[in-house]
Amino acid sequence: MKKLILWLIFVILVLCGLVGYAAFHSPASASSCAITTRFAPISNGTLSYNQVGTGQPILLLHGLFASKEQWNSMMCELSEAGYRVIAPDLPGYGNSTGFATKDYALENQVALLHQLTNQLGIRSFNVAGSSMGGAIATLYSQRYPEQLRSLAFIGSPLGVTDWASSVRNSIFDGINPFIPITKEQFDLEISLLFVTPPTIPDSVKTEKVNDYITRNRHYQQIWDIVNLYDDVLCQWRSTQLPTLAIWGTEDKIYDIRGADRLQSCIPGSQVIRLPKAGHLLLIENSEEATADYLRFLNMFHSKSTLPMS
Repeated sequence: MKKLILWLIFVILVLCGLVGYAAFHSPASASSCAITTRFAPISNGTLSYNQVGTGQPILLLHGLFASKEQWNSMMCELSEAGYRVIAPDLPGYGNSTGFATKDYALENQVALLHQLTNQLGIRSFNVAGSSMGGAIATLYSQRYPEQLRSLAFIGSPLGVTDWASSVRNSIFDGINPFIPITKEQFDLEISLLFVTPPTIPDSVKTEKVNDYITRNRHYQQIWDIVNLYDDVLCQWRSTQLPTLAIWGTEDKIYDIRGADRLQSCIPGSQVIRLPKAGHLLLIENSEEATADYLRFLNMFHSKSTLPMS
């Protein structure tokens, strides 16, 4: 029954057009967690972000063609554990508007996020990312290491390994599963992102597919930019930050075998291979992922001497 309720809320968020098909908000967060949405002028645009809780800050970064609401369930669980949690719509995504095409370059995403953290007065914080957000989090740790307390990947990150065979085969067939232009391609994308795909009404599929068709050139431009960073985590110098990766064993976007390479590229990193989890484990496996993340934070939190905001 709980899973049914979760998927129903998932579909409602899709219908509301909040964040496309990858949105999620658990019943627990709706009843006991007062997430607020705020806006900040950044460069020539406006950045939207969600915030909840007090205490040591955690910055959560979503993946490609996603948005901040993916984190809602984890935000509530982390805030209940005593953290101040901030999840922005990355520049150009979700409700963050006014940004140019060049701002999708991951280095520029980092610079714009740095402006946000300065506006919020955050002197030091933990950062965690999903997929593309993991690559952005890593680049942030390289450019502004003095700000960060820890680095985490909630789900496999962009920038470690090639696309899984399921994605590569689709592309070889002439289908980009991340920019679906038919309802069948939309179903393919959902099947790649989730271990147990939700049931989504045809009307919702049609709405989302029409958006991808209407703004196809825009999505293709972003896709091209982001794919320039397919090895970025293994090209930069090793981070000295405590680093955690939670990787789903059934991930169909980046195969679990990539976890071994991540550990070789980031020596000392801790990798948790989460059973029965896919690419969007922050949604499907939020309770397990949050518990693992909190255990990681607790390992070094008491030893850290960095100031909190």
